[in-house]
Amino acid sequence: MKNSGQLSRRGLLAAAGFAGLAALTGCGGGSEDDGGSADLSKKRAGAMEKYGVGDQFLAASALTFPVLHNNMPNYPMKDSWLFWKEVTKRTNVTFKPTAVPNSDYEKKRSLMIGAGDAPWIIPKTYHPQEAAFVSSGAVLPVSEYTHLMPNFTAKVKAWGLAGELDSIRQSDGRFYLLPGLHEKPKPGYSLALRTDVLERLGLALPGTWDEVREVLRALRREYPDRYPFSDRWSVPTYPAGSLLKYLSRAYGTKGGWDYENVTFDAGAGEFVFTGAMDQYRQMLDFLHSLCAEKLLDPESFTQSDDEAVRKLLSEKSFVISSNPQELVQNYRYNLARQVRGATVEMIPMPVGPAGEVMADGRLENGVMIAAAALRSDHFVALMQFVDWLWYSDAGLEFSKYGVEGVTYTRTGPGRYRVADGIGLMGTPADAPKDLQKDFGFSNGVFAYGGSRALVSSSFAADERKFQEAMAGWRLLPVEPAHPLRAEEQEQAVLWETPLKDHVAQNTMKFALGKRPLSEWDTYLGELKSKNMERYVDLHNKAHERFRREKG
Repeated sequence: MKNSGQLSRRGLLAAAGFAGLAALTGCGGGSEDDGGSADLSKKRAGAMEKYGVGDQFLAASALTFPVLHNNMPNYPMKDSWLFWKEVTKRTNVTFKPTAVPNSDYEKKRSLMIGAGDAPWIIPKTYHPQEAAFVSSGAVLPVSEYTHLMPNFTAKVKAWGLAGELDSIRQSDGRFYLLPGLHEKPKPGYSLALRTDVLERLGLALPGTWDEVREVLRALRREYPDRYPFSDRWSVPTYPAGSLLKYLSRAYGTKGGWDYENVTFDAGAGEFVFTGAMDQYRQMLDFLHSLCAEKLLDPESFTQSDDEAVRKLLSEKSFVISSNPQELVQNYRYNLARQVRGATVEMIPMPVGPAGEVMADGRLENGVMIAAAALRSDHFVALMQFVDWLWYSDAGLEFSKYGVEGVTYTRTGPGRYRVADGIGLMGTPADAPKDLQKDFGFSNGVFAYGGSRALVSSSFAADERKFQEAMAGWRLLPVEPAHPLRAEEQEQAVLWETPLKDHVAQNTMKFALGKRPLSEWDTYLGELKSKNMERYVDLHNKAHERFRREKG
């Protein structure tokens, strides 16, 4: 589930973080070998002589690899986890984890990398965060070493992910992050509605945003003292982050959690400023109509998740953003305990002017490799191990479900059943043990990505229905790569945060009617005064340069 900590991972680079790290030289052990010219024949200690797709990685000698561990509050790290023991048993590798609380993970990660103290394996990094560490040589250009990773390269080829990888390349043509790979996109957020209330009022579940508004109007007529829709997942950087994520896509733009300052206009063949697009204005016009008619709670842009959920549970609202996990573990479970006969269902993303489209990418957060690892005699073994654990079918299955006969059993090809007495993400609620908390599996540091069969194997009925309803929707093409050079990156960072903040602030003002949309042209002038055009020009020049150099 996405949380406020994860939201910032999806954002653009902070100016202070980039400027501080860019000033460092050689932090983390950058060397002349970082470009992939290292003599790897001297760095094969512990590596397998023959290692290919489907092979079980087993180090030739016992090895220990340090890893940065994002410690989640709902399943805090334990030394006793079966995960650690079984990794060693299967691979002859022992992890040496450095646990960092999720709330402090990004800051601590940056400080450790800057000081040259980062563990070799640095997971849970969201593009473009890795760009902050490129110019210092603190992390490796991992694209130069994927020939050591047969499972990674095989999946990229089989699933046609080359274009997605191009989108994360830096100005030198290389990428510095090993992302999680998905065979198919996996949308995760939409609206949840109180279906018992809708049925009582004779209302059908909406399929479009216009139908959503009509349903909300009917609820408002029935309950004139309440806002029918009160939303969650808001932080100052991303007000109404979830709602604007899927609402913006319905209008052909980007917003909320997915907001980026530039969007590629395929018709024009160039990047444009997202917050200045006509589609963005149309989205705001619709959003304002919800607020003006008192269909959407104005506190949706500022309130905490707990406040929003309390309104749903106390029947002060009837609609809220959701993902399949929250639907089952939070809304449905707690409503059943508090409101007799209450039912709630999550609908496919409502359709807007852009039609039935999905923009959820097939790359996830991923792993950086500290430059210091390249100086080790065990470097090849390290890359083979990372390839097996994060990218092989066996490693992905192991990280997700654990040990067959202990934590799960197979019920058919690509079908799994968590063992009796063990729960996963709150199901069953009365299970005495939990796969994440007590065993360390299905841990977001290690378990993500994979084939559609593996990813969908843990879908509950609601999520399966949600995914299948959108399976035939059009997947938007990946935006072309536009990596900035170091000096361009430094300049862009100085502009992007003020621009992004101005868009976020005015998105809320326009939506709430605190600023009329008749001032749109004035707003565009304000963006220009904040270097919008120069910022977009940087990205278009980078796009053209990358296109020419790639040939």
